[in-house]
Amino acid sequence: MSAWMDNALIPGAYFIAALVLILGLRAMSSPVTARRGIVLAGLGMALAVLVSFVHPEVMGNYLLMIIAIAISGVLALVSAKRVPMTDMPQMIALYNGMGGGSAAAIAAVELLRVQGGHEVSLLLAGIAGSGALIGAVAFSGSLVAFAKLQGWMKKNWRFPGQQWVNLLLFALTLIAGFMLITGMQTAGLSAPMLILAFFVMALIFGVLMTLPIGGADMPVVISLYNALTGLAVGLEGYVLDIPAMMIAGVVVGAAGTMLTQLMARAMNRPLSNVLFAGFGTGDDGAAVAGGDGSMTAIEAVDGAILMTYAETVIIVPGYGMAVAQAQHRIWELTQILRKRGVRVKFAIHPVAGRMPGHMNVLLAEAGVPYDLIEDMEDINDSFSQADVALVIGANDVVNPAARDDTASPIYGMPILNVDQAKNVIVIKRGRGTGFAGIENALFVADNTKMLFGDAQKMAQELIAGVKTL
Repeated sequence: MSAWMDNALIPGAYFIAALVLILGLRAMSSPVTARRGIVLAGLGMALAVLVSFVHPEVMGNYLLMIIAIAISGVLALVSAKRVPMTDMPQMIALYNGMGGGSAAAIAAVELLRVQGGHEVSLLLAGIAGSGALIGAVAFSGSLVAFAKLQGWMKKNWRFPGQQWVNLLLFALTLIAGFMLITGMQTAGLSAPMLILAFFVMALIFGVLMTLPIGGADMPVVISLYNALTGLAVGLEGYVLDIPAMMIAGVVVGAAGTMLTQLMARAMNRPLSNVLFAGFGTGDDGAAVAGGDGSMTAIEAVDGAILMTYAETVIIVPGYGMAVAQAQHRIWELTQILRKRGVRVKFAIHPVAGRMPGHMNVLLAEAGVPYDLIEDMEDINDSFSQADVALVIGANDVVNPAARDDTASPIYGMPILNVDQAKNVIVIKRGRGTGFAGIENALFVADNTKMLFGDAQKMAQELIAGVKTL
């Protein structure tokens, strides 16, 4: 019975769990099937956890497993129910960091076995060490990303020679890892101290690598660390000989890598520029946007008139909509306009918000039909025929400097061609710059009117104005 479980039941159950997880991830690729995908992925992970209870390597550790599952399950359930949609990027960064930290912890056990004299092949030791390094960097880097998104760390820390310091630290970490993998002993440095030094340096490297990165690059950073976490999990799955971990880690790592490349491409910047150069050093509201021009304010009632008598309106949501949780009011406004015969579409930039797909999630939550939501490549040519473009809390993704100003840090980044609409209404809380800290010439353009105020309040006033016409 035991041999049958080890040779057939456990591997088969892990394979089924991995297959269900892949099907879940596949379903998540479309908003229509995303909810089903989340349920499938959860079922796959639940099956993998249950199988672990009968795995020969963990027999006898039931109490610790149950305590860990209970504590983490309660914390996850409570936090998931309480976190507002605007804080979802922070939650993703935090949970992603936990995955990387878990992989690093698993690798630490294997490295202790190497130092303890256990027979571990050099290949497995090397894979464990690689997983430890990648997992530790993903863990500490994700925590810094969380702190930046949460607003706990508003400054992007840079110092002279920072990249050289990072390179030296990374080299020292690799040397310590090599010593751990090969079981080398050094005079005056015990095995536990060597392991501690390795992980401390890896964690510090993750922090230093993330500290200089500006807030505008956070979607790319989150995707990158997601890929690193998946890779670390896949490596540790190989070490533990658990197919579910290997398959899930490789799938997540591959998907995260592709998403990172797509996000960087959407900003027309190589990943190396995001990690080692970056922009976004400004603080939101630190400068007056628009340079030498002046903004022209508009009242909500006048904005309502423009949209009511328009033939085509394109709505561009941004992080300001997420902060105000105005997506429901915007959808209500859309429904009223459509009943009056106005054609309304939503334009989504790939890096709008604080995480990939942020705006799509918010609009789906409000019940906006998927056929009204279009990506940048599909809708950009339509702005020149639009009577009104309504921008809600977006800044950098509609900044024409990316197209026109060769001196701008975001020059070359594809943007939504909002400035080409006949009329532009921008709902904005204040006159400051966006998350990237770059002034926006759109706000002082002749065809742009600024509707200052909280997005939800302004949307409500627009609704009231349209209803009176």
